[in-house]
Amino acid sequence: MDSILNWLNENSGLILHYGIQAVIALVIFLLGGRIAKFCAKLTEKAFDKKKVDKAVSSFVSSIVYAIVFAATILMALSQIGIETTSFIAILGAAGLAVGLALQGSLSNFASGVLIILLRPFKSGDYVEAGGKAGTIKKIEIFSTEMRTPDNKVIVMPNSKIMSDAIINYSREATRRVDLVIGVGYDADLRKAKEVLKSVLDNEPRILKDPAYNVSVSELADSSVNFIVRPWVKSEDYWPTYWSLMENIKIALDDADITIPFPQMDVHLHKQD
Repeated sequence: MDSILNWLNENSGLILHYGIQAVIALVIFLLGGRIAKFCAKLTEKAFDKKKVDKAVSSFVSSIVYAIVFAATILMALSQIGIETTSFIAILGAAGLAVGLALQGSLSNFASGVLIILLRPFKSGDYVEAGGKAGTIKKIEIFSTEMRTPDNKVIVMPNSKIMSDAIINYSREATRRVDLVIGVGYDADLRKAKEVLKSVLDNEPRILKDPAYNVSVSELADSSVNFIVRPWVKSEDYWPTYWSLMENIKIALDDADITIPFPQMDVHLHKQD
C-alpha cells in the first residue's frame, strides 16, 4: 500500500495531466456527437428550404453526420496523446482489409451515390426496382426504403436497385391504360366498338389529348380481341383501370355482346 501511495505522490502531476486530457477528450467526443447530429439536421433543413427531394437531403445529411463524427473521433484521440497520423495510416490499412471483406457494402454505397447523381427516381415516386414495387420513402447510404401499396416496408440494398432495370411509374404526368377486351365471333364488331367508345367517352378521368384508341388487334382462338388504350393522369391510372373493367363488362352485357371464355371445339368422327 505504501509503495502505491508513493507512486501516486511521485506521479501525481502526470496523472493529473492525463486525467485532464482524458476528460477533455470525453467532452470532445460527446459534444462532437451532438455537433454531428446538429450539422446533419441543419443540412437537411437547408435542402428542405430549397425544396430539394427528401431522399437526396436524407442521403447527404447522413454523409455529413459520418464525416463530422469521424473528425470528432480523431480529435478526441489526438487530445489523449495518440498520434493520429500513424493512426490514420493504420485505419487506412485496416480500411483496405475491411473494404475487401465488405465489398457488398461498398457496392451499396457507390450505388447510393449513383442514385443521387443520376436520380432515376425521387421520394414519393412509385417504382419497380430490384424485383419489388413500391413508393420511395427515403434513400440512405447503403439502402433505399420503399413502401408497398399494402403498407409493407421494403429496405432494398442500393446495389440491387442499380444492377437491374428501374421502372418509374410516376415520372411522367400521364400514363396509358392498356386493356384487351375479347368479344365472341358472332358479335357485331361495329356495335361492340361503339359500346367500348361510349364507355370511354363517359369516363371523366380519360384525357382528350392524346386521343384514345379502340381497334381490333387479334382474331384469337375463341374471341375477337379489341385493344382499348386511353390516356390518363398518372395518379388516376388504377382508379380508371378498375372503373373501365367494370363498366365495359356491364355495357357489353346490356348490349347482349358476349365476352367468351377460352374454349375448344372437339369433333368426333365415327369409323365403320
